[in-house]
Amino acid sequence: MTSVAGLLLAAGEGRRFGGPKALARDEDGTSWLLRSVQALRPCAGVVVVLGAGAEQAAALLPMSVSRVRADDWSQGMGASLRAGLEALKGTDHDAALVTLVDLPDVGGDVVLRLLGAVRGSDVLARAAYDGVPGHPVLIGRDHWAGVRESATGDRGARDYLATHDVTLVECGDLATGLDVDSR
Repeated sequence: MTSVAGLLLAAGEGRRFGGPKALARDEDGTSWLLRSVQALRPCAGVVVVLGAGAEQAAALLPMSVSRVRADDWSQGMGASLRAGLEALKGTDHDAALVTLVDLPDVGGDVVLRLLGAVRGSDVLARAAYDGVPGHPVLIGRDHWAGVRESATGDRGARDYLATHDVTLVECGDLATGLDVDSR
């Protein structure tokens, strides 16, 4: 049996958005952070990477959710991904399912479909929406060191994934996978 940790990247300051997305709420008051954590509940555990607004965001999280602060969060998504994967090194998880806080329609159904792609610690898979690769991304432990090494700026795992075989898991029937960059 493969153990998969949910890894939520929520450290950015949201320059284009106008503030940290980890603190954003929908018009009905729904917290983006809590919605994203809920989507990851099918995973064996959830780790949230915080940065901008970390103290306020941490106060929103249930005690069952692990928190990691990316001290260099201002360098981009790569810093958050490195911090999250580093935090998982000491665990017994075989893979990390990485998602972003600003994907409002990506829910637990998408996560479950991706978890169905788990074959072990060498897995590399990602959600696709009408054939277009997106998030979440499922990264097996065998790839963590390489992803950490290549994750720079706002590119995250993009360069690493471009040079490896990645299984696309179609989820366009479940969500659009579009991120939100403006209010």
